Amino acid sequence: MKAQQISKITITNDYLQTIYSRIAIITFIIPFLGTIVAFTLLWWVGISWLEVCLLLSMYALTMIGIEVGFHRYFSHRTFQTNTPIRVLLAILGSMAAQGGVIYWVAHHRRHHQYTDLPGDPHSPHLHGEGLMGRLQGFWFSHLGWFFEGEITNSMLFAKDLLRDPVIGKVNQLHQVWVLLGLAIPTVIGGVVTGTWIGALQGLLWGGFVRIFLGQQIISSTNSICHLYGDRPFDSKDQSTNNLWLSIFSVGQSWHNNHHAFPNSAVAGLHWWQLDPSTWVIRVLEFLRLAWDVNVPTKSMMQAKLKKSRIAG
Repeated sequence: MKAQQISKITITNDYLQTIYSRIAIITFIIPFLGTIVAFTLLWWVGISWLEVCLLLSMYALTMIGIEVGFHRYFSHRTFQTNTPIRVLLAILGSMAAQGGVIYWVAHHRRHHQYTDLPGDPHSPHLHGEGLMGRLQGFWFSHLGWFFEGEITNSMLFAKDLLRDPVIGKVNQLHQVWVLLGLAIPTVIGGVVTGTWIGALQGLLWGGFVRIFLGQQIISSTNSICHLYGDRPFDSKDQSTNNLWLSIFSVGQSWHNNHHAFPNSAVAGLHWWQLDPSTWVIRVLEFLRLAWDVNVPTKSMMQAKLKKSRIAG
């Protein structure tokens, strides 16, 4: 892609890019330091069932917000739902501290349009050949791109969300939702234990550790799931499926499946492909809170299988 074309898909404003870059660094550094403090305190105060429950529950809720909300609903419209569920998913996704919903969606749609080609915001395959090229590509796709502060043109990639007044308001309050995601485990930890150390432990494990782990798992989709894994479908890119990340990523790591069928609400296309986000969508569908759930047919999947798979 020519430089002139790339300039149209990004916002070239040095001041804004500097601000975004600094916010990205802070968003990463604070949870990272909080994680170090949490593991350091293990030697003195240990960890109780309460901290474990806060970590797991807040992680599950915010990752569902990212995968079911930011990804499958807002980015790809793989199902339909009502306004309260849309708002809830947007808020939960925002609590993950991975950017506001419009920012996230614009980047992701751009990634799909230019997957592993110039213009992809976080491909690991555009950084040279050999070991150093692969290492540089892995670092860039995992975290490096996030620190550059590059701003995808939302008017081009997320115009529908910019025109949505409800989601626009949720997006404007993004930092409020991040702070709320930190406040909830802090308050619960303090109230349940009746101590300040309980509140601190809630903040550390349900807040900072949870955010840090979520960042690493989502980043692994950009890096590991474009480098290592299985490619059953001809998706015209380097996306892969990764079994080991499936539960932690709530189904996002069935990435080759997703790139082959981006409009599918189901990423785990076989019964053995664990996909918690699909379970959530199916529950919403059962409760009539989701409808028009898109799933590829067997003939569609067969048509996209690689020839070597068909021959085998």
